[in-house]
Amino acid sequence: MALRARGWHVSGVDLDEATAATAVDMGAVDRAGWDADAEVTFVATPVGHLAAAVTEALAAAPAGLVTDVGSVKAPVVDAVADPRYIGGHPMAGSEQEGVDGADAEMFVNATWVLTPTAATNGDALARVRSVVASLGAEIITLPPDRHDSLVAIVSHVPHLTAAALMGIASERSTEHAAVLRLAAGGFRDMTRVAAGHPGIWPDICSENATAIDEVLSDLIAALDAVRSEVVDGDRPGLLRRLETARTARISLPTGAPRPSELVEVRVPVLDQQGELASITLLATDLDVNIYDLEIAHSAEGDRGVVLLIVEATRSERLCGGLMAKGYRPTTAPLA
Repeated sequence: MALRARGWHVSGVDLDEATAATAVDMGAVDRAGWDADAEVTFVATPVGHLAAAVTEALAAAPAGLVTDVGSVKAPVVDAVADPRYIGGHPMAGSEQEGVDGADAEMFVNATWVLTPTAATNGDALARVRSVVASLGAEIITLPPDRHDSLVAIVSHVPHLTAAALMGIASERSTEHAAVLRLAAGGFRDMTRVAAGHPGIWPDICSENATAIDEVLSDLIAALDAVRSEVVDGDRPGLLRRLETARTARISLPTGAPRPSELVEVRVPVLDQQGELASITLLATDLDVNIYDLEIAHSAEGDRGVVLLIVEATRSERLCGGLMAKGYRPTTAPLA
């Protein structure tokens, strides 16, 4: 729906013909079926089926690019070695299911992760990044395995925690009928994700089991420490923990800076695969957000220039990191 609102002709494929027909009727897609001329294909299936579906999409549109929206990346990227495929994961959604939960504004101000590798075609990465950015999303570039480790912290374990807490409340409600009626804003906010479709989670847990296990171990240890602080009456320790959590929570990044606070960083590069992935991954490592990106290819030779728009206050950090890797960046204010 967001793509169509921006002038794209969109086709859609689904195993359920009724779902595909509904998507056409509600205006989510122009027509059902594969499009051999598709420029970009977004694969949205349970993560256990992603690799096969991505491979099918690459074959269906031989000249097109393919990305996906799965929340586990390393197994798919490892299974699909094609420079036209760029792993992706929008950190957005709701507990609503299927096309009935579609929202054209879902990705505005949401974080969308792209996971290129050294084999990723630079133009392909830039093109997919441009399309995703046009939906209003803020793009972060991460290696696939690091994405999986981080998403276990911010998405997978929180969902499992919400499910566990909701299960406790449900069990207690058989003894105390008022318990669910007492559920106020905090409880509802924390457990909202537990209302999502459960069918996708066994695949997610299977594909990202190692990272989830590590984070669950840390969570169990933290909860055990909290229990000790509560039972032992350790008020200073408990207060420190709560203050640390509060500071971290209110420090979460919000919004984009004004144009006057941005600069252009120009990076001469060899015109070869892996250069753009290397630069964008470095920016993430240095905590530098890239607000726009373009590749200017030279009409002569094997060189080009990567143009990055970043915050002025972070440009020196990025340039220093680039120079340490052998690049020779220059900066200029936005016109």
